[in-house]
Amino acid sequence: MPRMPTILLAEDELAIADTVLYALRAEGFTAEHVLLGGSVLPRLKQGGIDLVILDVGLPDRSGFEVCRDLRTTSAVPVVFLTARNDEIDRVLGLELGADDYMAKPFSPRELVARVRARLRRHEGGETQRKGRFEVDAVAHRIRYAGHWLDMTRYEHALLHELLRRPGAILSRAQLLDRAWEDALESGERTVDTHVKTLRAKLRALDPARDPIRTHRGLGYSIDVD
Repeated sequence: MPRMPTILLAEDELAIADTVLYALRAEGFTAEHVLLGGSVLPRLKQGGIDLVILDVGLPDRSGFEVCRDLRTTSAVPVVFLTARNDEIDRVLGLELGADDYMAKPFSPRELVARVRARLRRHEGGETQRKGRFEVDAVAHRIRYAGHWLDMTRYEHALLHELLRRPGAILSRAQLLDRAWEDALESGERTVDTHVKTLRAKLRALDPARDPIRTHRGLGYSIDVD
């Protein structure tokens, strides 16, 4: 029997939390609940969470801050809940990496429907095969040697850029400019550090291969065969 998706709800209003948890569990989801934004990332690091429902107005940290930090390490879908329905808040939430946004009061049935839609999109994105790699641009994930890679945001962006043109040499400056939002504040050594950690993850799946090639004085390329 397939495992049902596990949803993590971060909501400090207990009445709302109880309603959401009941609606999710009634539809067969496994649902967990935390009261504080500071509890979200530690729970995600334990693994097994398929989607996060995140209240913007948490007592310890803004949901926006939690989402921003979350996106540095995880591509898990995020749905915001908020008492505010201002366009600027919706835009900010989506720009920070949220997948959907619901204003209170909301219909629990609609929330569950949106959760299902986001999970389908995350799991069922069309993949593009590039040799031993598969790129799912919709779900922001990459498969290598038959396994989905567990990468940080910048490891994913770096690998994605290399896979755009297999075999082509990209300089550190090019990779920094394309994969890092704060390129002006990050040095080129940042690229080397992330290449090192990315290589370790690829070798863990296939120790006999090292698809990322170093071209001394020039940059990096990737071999997909």
